[in-house]
Amino acid sequence: MISMTIPETRPDGAPTDGARIEEALRLLCGAPVEVDVAVKRLSRGSGVYAWWAAPSILPDLPGPANESVPSLRLLYLGRATSLRGRILRNHLRRSGSSTLRRTLAGLLVSEGYRTTWTDRVVLVPEDESRLTAWMSAHLRLTWAEDAEPATIEAELVRRLHPPLNVHGVDPEHLQAAVVAAKNSYNASSRPDEPTQTP
Repeated sequence: MISMTIPETRPDGAPTDGARIEEALRLLCGAPVEVDVAVKRLSRGSGVYAWWAAPSILPDLPGPANESVPSLRLLYLGRATSLRGRILRNHLRRSGSSTLRRTLAGLLVSEGYRTTWTDRVVLVPEDESRLTAWMSAHLRLTWAEDAEPATIEAELVRRLHPPLNVHGVDPEHLQAAVVAAKNSYNASSRPDEPTQTP
């Protein structure tokens, strides 16, 4: 007798959260691609994404190994209303709108990343470019399209324990070095104090 697995669906025919989580895990744990390849393939649809790197990149923050490419470790997991927009316009361009970029800059403080204050702490333009080049050279990406990524992100973080994530992480998996790096980055520049006249 042949057994077939039928995906779980809701009454409206849409997959259940459990089925969506399993599909996202399958795609996220697939073979990561280089950044320049990812930017050509990313859709404008919503979904979840994962950043991966060799263990030597951030050796003090080991994440779980990738199932398809065991030489890569998970670093960060996020969600987006537009995968293409989130990765290209935020994670690969602007520290002011990317928690991942701010965390990496804080962790790579020995590399001399410089910040300035706008309406928040941001990298100076030259270092924005330098961090993008660093990410392109060292990180890899996987993603999974999903119509409601906010409803599955927390469970994915809970299951995968990405070391650079802070929100939604079980306390025993929270990385003190990541929290310290974020705090250091945020304290690196402050708004100018108003000049006082006598």
